Amino acid sequence: MTKYRCTICDYIYDPAAGDPGSGIDPGTAFEDLPGDWVCPLCGADKSCFEEA
Repeated sequence: MTKYRCTICDYIYDPAAGDPGSGIDPGTAFEDLPGDWVCPLCGADKSCFEEA
């Protein structure tokens, strides 16, 4: 699965790890994240991410 990088703070969303702090299970593709998911570091929305 493709990793995505926040263009604001450089956080990398890794689908293999998910985002447990936000209730996102490991194995969740970026495209399958809820529409209201935000970067866990800076709070940027999904539109601020690009393929890493």
